[in-house]
Amino acid sequence: MSRLVFPVLLILFGVIYLVLTLNIPKSNIGNPNSPMYFPMLVGLLLLIMSIAYFFQEFKKRNESFIAFSQLLERKTFIRIILTIVLTVIYALIFERLGFLISTIVFLGGIMFLINGYKRWLQNILVTVIFSGIAWYTFSQLLDVSLP
Repeated sequence: MSRLVFPVLLILFGVIYLVLTLNIPKSNIGNPNSPMYFPMLVGLLLLIMSIAYFFQEFKKRNESFIAFSQLLERKTFIRIILTIVLTVIYALIFERLGFLISTIVFLGGIMFLINGYKRWLQNILVTVIFSGIAWYTFSQLLDVSLP
């Protein structure tokens, strides 16, 4: 039954998200409900996928489930703590170093944390290419001002 905990939490989150979406202020220009269309779509998709996930896990309810025991392992716990630390560092350096450099540092740290040093070339390539594409998309194509 512990396998059903996460799908139930996702369903509850989806319902709460949808209810909160109904409280989005109406627009003064154009269609008054337009600000809630995209969040409503995201909430509905989350709810539908969560229900599908629930039924997938319900079918496997009698199989062994080791995810919670893996969560308590030392290696996993250290990775979670380091991810939180890297995220805080990213938030602190974002304004000072700008989007591109801080994102490369953050993603590089996460990639090396997850993949280790054996895949160093892959880690660096993914980090630099993803950060560059994200910067180009927001800064140049969407004309969003980035630090």
